[in-house]
Amino acid sequence: MDADAVRARAGDLPNEPGVYQFLGGGGVLYVGKAVDIRDRVRSYADPRSERVRRMVERAEEVDIAVTDTETQALLLEANLIKRHQPRYNVRLKDDKSYPLVQLTDHAFPRIEITRDPEDSATAFGPFTDKGRVETVVKALRETYGLRGCSDHKFANRDRPCLDYDIGQCSAPCVEYVDEEGYAGDAESAVRFFEGETGVLADPLRRAMEEAAEAENFERAANLRDRLEAVEAFHGGGGEAVAGPGGARRTVDVLGVAVEGERATVARLRSEDGQLVDRERRTLDAPERDEPVAGVLGAFLAQYYAERELPDAVFLQERPADREVERWLESEGVEVRVPGAGREATLVDLALKNARSPDRAAGRDEAGALGDALGIGRVERIEGFDVSHAQGRAVVGSNVTFVDGSPEKSGYRRKKLPERNDDYANMRALIRWRAERAVDGSDDRPEPDLLVVDGGGGQLRAARDALAETGWNPPVVALAKAEELVVTPDGTHDWESDAPQLHLLQRVRDEAHRFAVQYHQSLRDDVSTVLDEVPGVGPQTRRRLLRRFGSVDGVRAAGREDLLDVEGVGPTTADRLQRRL
Repeated sequence: MDADAVRARAGDLPNEPGVYQFLGGGGVLYVGKAVDIRDRVRSYADPRSERVRRMVERAEEVDIAVTDTETQALLLEANLIKRHQPRYNVRLKDDKSYPLVQLTDHAFPRIEITRDPEDSATAFGPFTDKGRVETVVKALRETYGLRGCSDHKFANRDRPCLDYDIGQCSAPCVEYVDEEGYAGDAESAVRFFEGETGVLADPLRRAMEEAAEAENFERAANLRDRLEAVEAFHGGGGEAVAGPGGARRTVDVLGVAVEGERATVARLRSEDGQLVDRERRTLDAPERDEPVAGVLGAFLAQYYAERELPDAVFLQERPADREVERWLESEGVEVRVPGAGREATLVDLALKNARSPDRAAGRDEAGALGDALGIGRVERIEGFDVSHAQGRAVVGSNVTFVDGSPEKSGYRRKKLPERNDDYANMRALIRWRAERAVDGSDDRPEPDLLVVDGGGGQLRAARDALAETGWNPPVVALAKAEELVVTPDGTHDWESDAPQLHLLQRVRDEAHRFAVQYHQSLRDDVSTVLDEVPGVGPQTRRRLLRRFGSVDGVRAAGREDLLDVEGVGPTTADRLQRRL
């Protein structure tokens, strides 16, 4: 875009707070927030730096989202940066994003908490206090009967589920409520999130009073707690707040070291004057006029997603984004740049931690693994495994580790064609992941390494899939028998206490656990001949399959073995033997 195009686009934008995105090259180049969207976007017609000028030249369009408050704009900006990883933003790698609440675009909308709302859904937030949001959503479901199930489960039911039995759904799936009545209930939820607290608070208060009159004091107390959360929801913006008076004073001390386009933030946690925790985080930090101040502003907004805010934050300098500082102070967090004394000494210590190599107890597993494989420090690893029962209920797992720890938000799983061929199954799983990476449908950052559970055969299958799709991250295999690491260049027999081996083992074992868990749940849900036996319901079927492994195992079991299974009596055992 040139200057004239920017000014023309800005002229169509509102003078309201919100978030703007510069789009280009099929993705998001930059995300920013503004008190006045029109004025802020217009300022890009005269770029403030060479970096901003390059970004504007590459941009093809500007997209916006209007918010009610500057704080909402701040949180939405942090969410979008985490989701899109724009090239020209300071980005905290692999951290959490702020939750939102969405009502799906459906004749009977589903209400749920999500970090990745659907484009067609009606979304509210973001919020930083997930616990309070969960309380509110549960209260809305109990009050108005809004469903929380997936569209697939909704479309395939012929009787109400447990949510109906416990009073959390009005069972629109079986037409216990019509579309018009459900729409009115959904509209009540929308009115609450738009600020009409009484829509939910009033029914809760009545229910609490009724429970107290009936001397059901436990339920009354539970309703009281929910009512307090609901009434505080809009007053506090749904945000996390510092601990109550009298709680232990907690202080986070941050130090930032910037090298080129990479920044490291060290965080020290102090409680009552004693250091109790230390951690380091990395950020992508494109060159800018105020590198440390810019990193601090991005880190503070993105890091404190779903985390309890401390009572105070000590910094080496003020964040470049002053709205971040105002937000923290509005939440009761004291923001200070100490000049001398013990507080300044703590900031200096945080700086030393940020500048020093991260070698906790001399065991930098990610660095050791990268050195051993010759690919540089491995920060992000994805692990893969396949599970099935003699070619049935075949599933694949894809887990993510970041800096040596599981990143559950990066876990994925996949149902695969039914076949008893481990190599073909692994090839299909890796090809699925690779195709999603190539076409951009997977929103996770690129991994530094892929790890497959198995030996040379699985590795060859994975490499074939990568070659077919053109995706080319490094890949290795690790089998359980001898713990040999198989690479395209050969096999490594590392010492059993080697830190790089321990990291690969954790990834491999977690991929295996996640695959087996999914296979077990899928196998239990598969319709079998057992469903045709009178007296065998879903729970008894699951117990039989878990005890004997398959229908063939049940068929081979003796009568006494069948009677040992909970829920199987003499009559049912006889029916099973006759039917099978």
